Amino acid sequence: MSSPTIPRPPLWRRPFAVIRENRRAWAVVTAATYGLLALGFVIGLLFPALPAARAAALDSDGTGDLVTAVASSAPLFALVILAVNVLRLSLATIVVPSLVIPFAGLVFFGFWLVETGITLVPSTPVAWVAMIPHSLTVVIELQAYALLALSALLLGRDWLRPARVGAPTRRAGYRNGVRRLGLLALPALALLVVGALWEAYSLRYLVFPLSEMLL
Repeated sequence: MSSPTIPRPPLWRRPFAVIRENRRAWAVVTAATYGLLALGFVIGLLFPALPAARAAALDSDGTGDLVTAVASSAPLFALVILAVNVLRLSLATIVVPSLVIPFAGLVFFGFWLVETGITLVPSTPVAWVAMIPHSLTVVIELQAYALLALSALLLGRDWLRPARVGAPTRRAGYRNGVRRLGLLALPALALLVVGALWEAYSLRYLVFPLSEMLL
């Protein structure tokens, strides 16, 4: 008599199963994510010329002009933020490099975190006020990137040491890692959507009233 087939959990639960199975790695990656950003922020506070140089670089590459052009429309602003966070930061910085070279995305991500921490250092009183709502944006979006960084770590492990996951070859281990990357990308994308909406609407509608109250 054959044993009953255990039904697969619904798709929305599978990413959380991956996190539970690798909760120690997830905790380390999350701590490193916020820690490196904090390190960059402290560096920017200690060396004010660095945030000024980053601000000048963003102005010269057109980022400042893009923000100014779309900031008047919160929905458009949110869409642009989401596109940048998904395409440039998630895919180009973390996911794609890790699909080519094991753990490469983690290196690029770590550098980006320190650089972003430096960039976030406010240079005006209004910018310090803007950090109040923007701090929640940072928490939300960094958690999304931490999930992608965890997926990059798991992919590299599965790829180089397939026996850890019961895969017979590195090719099979790579496929398993890509599968887990896809699962973790689901909650990461959801967080990025929430983060983009909060960032756009908070910067558009909360910064000015807070500045009037606090400054």
